[in-house]
This record gives sequence, structure tokens and C-alpha cells, in this order.
Amino acid sequence: MKEMIEAVREFHRKFDLKEQGGEDMLHRMNLIMEEVGEISQCLTKGKPREDLIEEHADLLILLLGNAIAQDFDLEKAFWDKLKKIMRRKSRMVNGTIRVTET
Repeated sequence: MKEMIEAVREFHRKFDLKEQGGEDMLHRMNLIMEEVGEISQCLTKGKPREDLIEEHADLLILLLGNAIAQDFDLEKAFWDKLKKIMRRKSRMVNGTIRVTET
């Protein structure tokens, strides 16, 4: 993950995102919602698997960029959160499994 974060950090430097508004969190959240919508379109419109994969990569790049923009350790946050969710119980809701606190 460190290599991916460094590559995205280089992208932020190359395009001067910090100084050009590209690290504004409202802007970034809008981009994330756009990517999630594109993932949904891939599924609902039956687009090729390659398109679905590319949209997930776009989403990952944005999430890594959030860690850069907000200066937090996403890898540590990932492992901390995974430990929490691994202790949860699962339940069925409307025929699909859910693993949530409530």
C-alpha cells in the first residue's frame, strides 16, 4: 500500500492539487460519489468487466488521495477497522448478509 500512496502523492505533486483546490474534501467527496455512480452504471448497464475494474481503481486512487489530503495513515486505519469488523456478528437482512454493529 505504501507504494500506491506514494504514487498518488506524486500525482498530487505533479498537478499541484493542494494549491489548485484538488485536496478540498467537498470536491473530493463529489468525485467519489461520481465514481460510485460509474461503478453502479457498470453493473446496471452490463458494461464489460474491464470497465468495472477501472472504476474501482479510480475509487481507490481517490481514497488514497483523501489520506494524503487529510494527512492520515490509511493503512493503519484499515487494519484498525478490520479488527473491529472481524469481531462483529453477521445477520441476514432481506436475503443478503450484513456485518454491522446494529
